[in-house]
Amino acid sequence: MSGEGTIRERIVKLLMETQRPLSASEIASMLGLPAGSEREVYEHLRHIAKTVRRMSGGKLALYMVPPQCKKCGYVFKLDKPRKPSKCPRCNSQWID
Repeated sequence: MSGEGTIRERIVKLLMETQRPLSASEIASMLGLPAGSEREVYEHLRHIAKTVRRMSGGKLALYMVPPQCKKCGYVFKLDKPRKPSKCPRCNSQWID
């Protein structure tokens, strides 16, 4: 994607044009952000969720597929969007 608009505007445009859920690392790579900028993408997504809901009058919302442990299947319930470091059930770091 080209560098038109702010990062948040580019993320919103990317999410609106995409038919499937994207991970933070996929969003970062599609926007040409430096490697390891997942944390920055999560921060932007938190603000984008509020903005989209407010601007659409509650008609649109940003949904996140919760992270899940690939080893034991534990599904994380998070208040803020982020990738957990390890599973509380089996201590695996194999998180999707």
